[in-house]
Amino acid sequence: MTVQETLGNRAGTHPVDPRLSGIIKLAILAVGGQGGGVLTGWIEDLARANGYAAQATSVAGVAQRTGATVYYVEMAPHRAGEAVPVFSLMPAAGDVDIMVTAEMMEAGRAILRGFVTPDRTVLITSTHRALAVSEKMVPGDGIASSEEVLAAAEVAARRVIAADFDALAVAKGSVISASLFGALAGSGALPFAREAFEAAIRAGGKGVEGSLRAFAAAYEVAANPVAEAPPVPAAKPVPKAQGPARLVAEWDRLAARVAALPGPVAEMALPGLRKVVEFQDLRYGAEYLDRLAGVMARDVAARGWTLSREAAKYIANAMAYDDIIRVADLKTRAQRFDRIRREMRVKDGTLMHLTEFFHPRAEEIAGMLPARLGARIAADPAWMARLDRWFNKGRRLRTDRLPAFLTLHLLGGMKGWRRRTLRHAQEQAHLDRWLETALAEAGRNYDLAVELIRCRRLIKGYSDTHARGHSKFDRVLAATSRIASRDDAADWCRRLREAALKDEEGTALEGAIRTIDSFA
Repeated sequence: MTVQETLGNRAGTHPVDPRLSGIIKLAILAVGGQGGGVLTGWIEDLARANGYAAQATSVAGVAQRTGATVYYVEMAPHRAGEAVPVFSLMPAAGDVDIMVTAEMMEAGRAILRGFVTPDRTVLITSTHRALAVSEKMVPGDGIASSEEVLAAAEVAARRVIAADFDALAVAKGSVISASLFGALAGSGALPFAREAFEAAIRAGGKGVEGSLRAFAAAYEVAANPVAEAPPVPAAKPVPKAQGPARLVAEWDRLAARVAALPGPVAEMALPGLRKVVEFQDLRYGAEYLDRLAGVMARDVAARGWTLSREAAKYIANAMAYDDIIRVADLKTRAQRFDRIRREMRVKDGTLMHLTEFFHPRAEEIAGMLPARLGARIAADPAWMARLDRWFNKGRRLRTDRLPAFLTLHLLGGMKGWRRRTLRHAQEQAHLDRWLETALAEAGRNYDLAVELIRCRRLIKGYSDTHARGHSKFDRVLAATSRIASRDDAADWCRRLREAALKDEEGTALEGAIRTIDSFA
């Protein structure tokens, strides 16, 4: 059958492709914003324009990332005058010919639901990740393994076509629905010519040129698969200090101190120095290096400077804590607005409304006050209740408007005030206690000292998130202190930390602490 015959008669009277005599069953899993509806419409139009009866249905998930929408298309050859087949409304396990997923974990869900089978299913999936809510909620690393899903797909499917079709579409100025449509065409899983697919895109009438570019690129990837070489990470350019000569000279002196450190330590200390200087100032950077020097004085070269290398990372994180000044500063940076525009794909000339949500607790307000005054207020329940009533209301600030932007910009510029605040005094005291606790173990149990340094990972974020992390940190260190004399104390400290990172509520940590209580 020629291309002209395929496209020429849309009334259903041209010959039907003899390669398929039954119903083709195709399912798509996609979430909001990925164009699943557009892709389904193209497939349905493609089938009908080429002598097939087709039906498309969809069942929406319960939310943006807790449930993908399942789009389902059934099609079968149909001649004019023949009865139209009765199609199913939903895919059934073990009964899907083509499975298209717009993200790697959706491929995993399709496999778990039985939609992908080795005897019949062609699986087409994008390998990029759009993290699920359940992955984002985990305090530690809750990201599921894409490699495991891909390995399962190779076993579960008759054929797998996998590539980063999202990045490919963005590079061509389009969206993933167009590149997935191209991958479907290139796979040869449907009995239609490439020109028929392109005609379906043109018939849509919107974003045609960009869609065709993404389609063509994905078609080539699917039609001519080649083994991908492992990506070679590009070397990141080292930012050069700029500013007044006096400040640049001071930065160079600090950088020279880092360069004189042992290699493993210097590798981590340089980004740590940049972080704390950017957070506060050059004097703060000198304090960071002084603290690191104190750790190195207790370290031993024979252990590869592991203690100092870990301290270089986590001391920087502890010194660059998230307070109101830091949050306001980050939210009003030009780079952040540029990043949001890129992620939202805002075109030139399009207005973007940006709303920030603030929910400051009384503790954040008291923490901004001078240390002595803030400490008195923090110790007074009546004053804390008053501050909570005044400020803890959940405020929405439109930073695309001048008043809200200026408010946050002024707050973000209060770095000079930070050192006088209660919050800074609290953070410095906590940092010193943590380092003292870890270094006290360095001579007795080096591995335990390293694990205690790594426990700083538990403290992150702002407001309630920071408070929960602090609570878990304190509980882990308290439990570790009860078994510090054991030979396996370092291993138990690591287990406690990993348990604390498993869930927000601390259920796993509570179970680990009970285990320690049983033999401590």
